[in-house]
Amino acid sequence: MLWLLRCLFFAVIGSMLWVTGWAGSQCALFAIPRGVVTHPWFIATLFDAYWAFITFYVWVAWKEQSLAARLLWGVAIILWGNLAMALYLLIELFRIHRIGQL
Repeated sequence: MLWLLRCLFFAVIGSMLWVTGWAGSQCALFAIPRGVVTHPWFIATLFDAYWAFITFYVWVAWKEQSLAARLLWGVAIILWGNLAMALYLLIELFRIHRIGQL
């Protein structure tokens, strides 16, 4: 199971890097048409994403012991979203030495 989780989060990082690179090569980040930005499902999706980031961050802040780590991961999660969350989980998964600890 441990290797499956590691593969999953490597896939998240790889796919997010690919899709953001592709999107960035197509148009500027803030060149979103007004019709998209004001669309109710766009707004709902942003709420969903950022509440998920905050929820995950609260768990990270509870788990991490140093204030510096809490702050750095908080900034990374808010700025980079799923990339930062997948990286955090990979770091944690590679700290597990035995499958029985999962």
